[in-house]
Amino acid sequence: MQAGKNISASKIYDEKSVLHPYRCVGGNGLRGFTNIFNTEGHFAIVGRQGALCGCLNIESGKFYATEHAVVVNSYNIISSLFIYHFFTALNLNQYATATAQPGLAVSNIMEVFIPLPPLSEQHRIVSKIEELLPLVKTYERAQNGLNTLNVSLNEQLRKSILQEAIQGRLVSQITDEGLAQELIEQIRLEKLQLVKEGKLKKSALSNSVIYKGDDNKYYEQVGKNINEITEEIAFDLPKGWKWCRLKDICSIFTGATFKKEEATITKQGIRILRGGNISPFELKIKDDDIFLAKDKIKEAILLKENDILTPAVTSLENIGKMARVDSDMPDTTVGGFVFIIRLHLINQWFSKYILCLLSSPFMIDFMRSITNKSGQAFYNIGKERLSTALLPIPPLVEQHRIVAQIEKLFEQLR
Repeated sequence: MQAGKNISASKIYDEKSVLHPYRCVGGNGLRGFTNIFNTEGHFAIVGRQGALCGCLNIESGKFYATEHAVVVNSYNIISSLFIYHFFTALNLNQYATATAQPGLAVSNIMEVFIPLPPLSEQHRIVSKIEELLPLVKTYERAQNGLNTLNVSLNEQLRKSILQEAIQGRLVSQITDEGLAQELIEQIRLEKLQLVKEGKLKKSALSNSVIYKGDDNKYYEQVGKNINEITEEIAFDLPKGWKWCRLKDICSIFTGATFKKEEATITKQGIRILRGGNISPFELKIKDDDIFLAKDKIKEAILLKENDILTPAVTSLENIGKMARVDSDMPDTTVGGFVFIIRLHLINQWFSKYILCLLSSPFMIDFMRSITNKSGQAFYNIGKERLSTALLPIPPLVEQHRIVAQIEKLFEQLR
């Protein structure tokens, strides 16, 4: 085995011609054409430098091998195609040095053991491989296509499940489970208590009441003002459900703002979660999370059980990513480009239902409709406009059954 020789880039041409008839072969295969050659024959070529070091190619005739190409000369004792297929299966990249620019030393390749059948059997093995390889590649393409289809189909099924759930079609309604109005009244009482404790502004008590009139139209009453909102209502609800505004059941606020130089990666202080920590239905703690000193963070924005997090500034495809906080996180908050949606009623099933609701196609479409584009790639979701979202709310006990059914179906789709 021997590496080729360096050649000036000025001597390599993109197209073959009478003046430049010889292939110039580098570590990743053909680099171009040149007017000189340094190798002649039929050889396996091993790439020895870069991200693709260890890759295999076959070259025949006269060609120029560069310093990044190792020519495997078996002197007709071993079939070049046998070497090519064996090294391909072996994955020579595993012998590369683990550096910023991976490299594969010729001495390392020379130490590799090769099972050596007789030459005639090598030819039979190569013939059988080349007979089966097209079938393997066809199967690989079919399997990759099936995997892609399964991912896409599962994603569509999840969306359909969430949409059916929030329209009251995933589980049956049971009269004895009460009314959504009772839940909304319970939330109102919780808000009153929060106002008394100084944790909520009095203005938050100004609830709207949404109802369907005798004329089959929908109305919203805030104080003494009544407005028709029929055009805002996307679908009719089952008996016992109610429409309400997002702002009437929660507080929405962003996390910590800070200067870049104030953040560290020392894992000391308060962990700051960002948009990249949020996946659909999952909150991820990452090794590259940043931290701020505790005295830089207000206690009110530390994460609490049942909080729901979503990016306030994100790419179009990530609008509506939602994750729920499963337990109190007294040493963690979010950055200034992430919303914390904190429900006034502390109940895990209510929180899980709202998570599913906010993750539904219905709500994602709404969030996309209220965004403002920021630059070329990012979209801002306005807090005030988000707070006006209309939510279909079932009775609390039914929410429990809905969430349990969603979790069951999602588990089957994994």
